Amino acid sequence: MYLVLKIFSALVIFTFAVIGVLVTVVFFGMQYGVFNVPGSIINRNASFGPVPTTTNPLPKSIGCQPQYSQVDPCEWNETVEWAVVKGGLEKDAPIINKVAKETGVSARLIASAVIPEQLRFFAEDNNREIFKRYFEPLKLLVSLSKFSLGVSGIKQDTAVMIEQYVNDQNSDFYPGDEITPLISYPDNTNHDRDLFNRLTDEKNHYYSYLYTAIFLKEIINQWQKEGFDIRERPDVLVTLFNLGFAASLPKENPQVAGADIKIGGQNYSFGYLGTLFYQSNELEEILRK
Repeated sequence: MYLVLKIFSALVIFTFAVIGVLVTVVFFGMQYGVFNVPGSIINRNASFGPVPTTTNPLPKSIGCQPQYSQVDPCEWNETVEWAVVKGGLEKDAPIINKVAKETGVSARLIASAVIPEQLRFFAEDNNREIFKRYFEPLKLLVSLSKFSLGVSGIKQDTAVMIEQYVNDQNSDFYPGDEITPLISYPDNTNHDRDLFNRLTDEKNHYYSYLYTAIFLKEIINQWQKEGFDIRERPDVLVTLFNLGFAASLPKENPQVAGADIKIGGQNYSFGYLGTLFYQSNELEEILRK
């Protein structure tokens, strides 16, 4: 009898040990993507057989928050994408306000340039799975890569031009002597590498906001020299942030424009979306004009 109990106890212990090992393997496999299958959710589920269809499928959600209709258009600040971007900006508010103090460009204007880029990324169908899996639960802003860098999507060649104008006192875009120390590099630096690292640092978005603010300040100064005060014209500044230096031609009655962004079932231009935020009461207690 004693021998039977001993064998049974050993089997129980062995079984729980195997279960423990399997749970551990699955846990770390999920953490490091070992069990991920490339492709969409539909492709992943295809191994279980044909995807069932219905004669009257439910309408596809357009990304409105749960309390709103999922088939009728909602406003930009009623979308799930905005809820995530808002949470990210709340976390970054101290950095944005620091940059605003250093550059003289308002925190709200800086955020107005960042928001359309973030909403555009999250609203794109091919980024939906990334949004759902990683950024929505944590309320994080995404640091863009490839051609557009950092949370504001600045292209590296644009960042180089920003630096050139900072160091050229004869340029119409020159932002002032106080800006030069903010972007100076150590001696013997690898400029392209360090600039890339500045703009893509996922743990600290300081340089993303700094280069965004300097771009806006350079545009403001260019227009100021031609007699146009656009310091509180997000329609002009956010549009030009999207279109670039080459599109900045000071004139009367400039038009709001920029890339088309579809969110919440509605179409916005890049510049108009930034203007709507600037004029709204969203985050007005922490990001002031």
